[in-house]
Amino acid sequence: MPRAQANGLELEYDTFGDPAAPPIVLVMGLGAQMITWEEGFCELLASRGFHVVRFDNRDAGLSTWFDELGAPDLAGIMAGTAPAPYLLSDLADDVVGLFDALGFAKAHVVGASMGGMVAQQLAIDHPDRLLSLTSIMSTTGDPSVGQVSPAALETLTKPVPETREEQIELSVANYRVTGSPGYPATEEYLRRKATRNYDRGRHPVGMQRQAAAVVASGDRTERLHDVRVPTVVLHGDSDVMIDVSGGKATAAAIPDAELVIVPGMGHDLPEPLWPEIVAAIVRAAARA
Repeated sequence: MPRAQANGLELEYDTFGDPAAPPIVLVMGLGAQMITWEEGFCELLASRGFHVVRFDNRDAGLSTWFDELGAPDLAGIMAGTAPAPYLLSDLADDVVGLFDALGFAKAHVVGASMGGMVAQQLAIDHPDRLLSLTSIMSTTGDPSVGQVSPAALETLTKPVPETREEQIELSVANYRVTGSPGYPATEEYLRRKATRNYDRGRHPVGMQRQAAAVVASGDRTERLHDVRVPTVVLHGDSDVMIDVSGGKATAAAIPDAELVIVPGMGHDLPEPLWPEIVAAIVRAAARA
């Protein structure tokens, strides 16, 4: 796959669809690689008339890792006594750098989970570069909404095992907790997904630095009031990683945002829901 020089680092990316079509850039979440936007999903979106780009965020997958910065002091960052290695605004600048490298003056942007936070930050910092915004299973940064459930928090904070097999097993267990109860995945699918992610470039300490960026970037609610980009907010009613209140607060903060609550959806993108998710993205794009 190609790499783009963007914002002083390298971002691994690939594309789907007609390069002459309107561009749409997919931003993935905490510790997640671009392959979490599955090829079938990207192809479905491309079939609706878009040039689709997915990429690895910094500190994830095959993009530049910031291991020279070490593990962040999350407790100190939460207490305000330690700096974060970088912020969501830096991740948003990476997306703009990707735009520039690919020759996009503007693009539609779709973000999932932390990627939704990055997309929101992009709308705040670079509104002139966005055609539309889709925020999926994300939140505003307000700590009173979008909380993680105790069960999901327990899975997130388990120590990272040493062996490949143990790390894959832990990922499968995490997927079971955070996935969509209305659209359960098979054991075979979860194991294949966990194996592919590990072998391609799982990077736990990079995920910690991304988490530090989320914590240190704070509440975006007031700044989201000024966003005028056509927006759709999509959230599952069964999300244990980011409670549905986070999606509701996001839609309430952005003027004229469309809110779509999906029954039975958790913190993933199950294939049976792809048509509904793509339809929501298309509606936002149509308003641009």
